[in-house]
Amino acid sequence: MTPDLVPLATFSQIERTPSLEDGIPQELEEDLRAFGCKLIHEAGFLLKQKQVAVATAQILYQRFWYTSSMKQFSIGDVGMGALYLASKLEECPLRIRDLVNIYDLLLQRTANDLAPPGSRKGKEKFKYAPMSYFGNTFYDLKDAIVVAEMQILKRLGFNVHVVLPYGTLINYVRLLGLTSHKDACAKAWGFLNRRARLQTPVYALYAVPTIVSAAILLATRHLDISLPSTPPNCWWDLFDAPWDDVWSVCGHIMRLYRERTREERLRVMSMINKRDLRKWLEGNHPLASVPGQWYSSGSMSSS
Repeated sequence: MTPDLVPLATFSQIERTPSLEDGIPQELEEDLRAFGCKLIHEAGFLLKQKQVAVATAQILYQRFWYTSSMKQFSIGDVGMGALYLASKLEECPLRIRDLVNIYDLLLQRTANDLAPPGSRKGKEKFKYAPMSYFGNTFYDLKDAIVVAEMQILKRLGFNVHVVLPYGTLINYVRLLGLTSHKDACAKAWGFLNRRARLQTPVYALYAVPTIVSAAILLATRHLDISLPSTPPNCWWDLFDAPWDDVWSVCGHIMRLYRERTREERLRVMSMINKRDLRKWLEGNHPLASVPGQWYSSGSMSSS
């Protein structure tokens, strides 16, 4: 990470993420990132956690994967560790027992979704089976969350400062004279606040002014609101937001809406644990077991 106040991934980290070097295809990594953020959002909702803490957890989660590989850490463990850490950073701490219970519920629901439609489990409506507090499951999950929190702090160098974009959006909307367009304000806010934006790595790649400018661009184009866009009088130049970066952020958002088959969705859900991901890599990409071979072999383009 660069030594800025708000750390962003370097070019080398973006070009060759640790997961990519371990043989995980780029599209699969993106889907696993999004699924991990979805789990964080669902856990935060069930725990009635503040939105600011949930958003902070998702940003820390995205940063983590520019320093570590999904082959070495489970996306579920890191996601819950990020939520636990974020609750402390935002001064709304969670009880680890509550987080473990929610984590267990999400794991059971994911396992139920993976059941074949024709099987008995697939036909039955999901029903949560509480764990025994005297069994190993509770302590295993508790240890996984604590270890994940320590790994996030270690691998991010304790640089866990997060700047959320909501205040910046309000200032930009006022400056552009959009306060009279209530729909535009609400839609731009939605692009920043909805799960789709936080399921992408944009907060680990771009500065807040660029991300906010992208949200305003999507909102105004969707509602057909005209803003100065002809050089040298482009509205995004007011905020030092390069056009290429603004357009790239929009692309990250739209990629989340691409069509996926049921098999693709189930494949991602089945890799919440690193052991399952390693098993898939061994069966589909044998070169992934040899460090560096996946990237240098040129197999990335064929995935």
